[in-house]
Amino acid sequence: LQPDVIVPVPLHWLRRLRRGFNQAAVLAAGLAARLHLPHQPYALRRIRSCPPQTTRTVAQRRANVKGIFALSPHAKIQEKTILLIDDVLTTGSTCHEAEQVLKRGGARKVIAAVLAHD
Repeated sequence: LQPDVIVPVPLHWLRRLRRGFNQAAVLAAGLAARLHLPHQPYALRRIRSCPPQTTRTVAQRRANVKGIFALSPHAKIQEKTILLIDDVLTTGSTCHEAEQVLKRGGARKVIAAVLAHD
């Protein structure tokens, strides 16, 4: 796959504060260290909080995550292959929304990797 950089799916700052960590960021940091790849934990920002996806239908999940991410002005992703890391994939709505933002920001390719699939 040969990714150039690893980027985690971000949590909204309030959810991260309550939880104390972002599980996707923890996974991404460990993977970046193991693969000796650059890690950009703040390339994506979650700009809007949304309710948890767990009880939603596929259509509700897609609508729930629409427009929740923005690219950080400090992200260095132009013409890079991004390895996007998340903890769980159910419908793919969150990863798809993050991928669209990364591609609009200039990423050449986005590959999603998850720890678990529901």
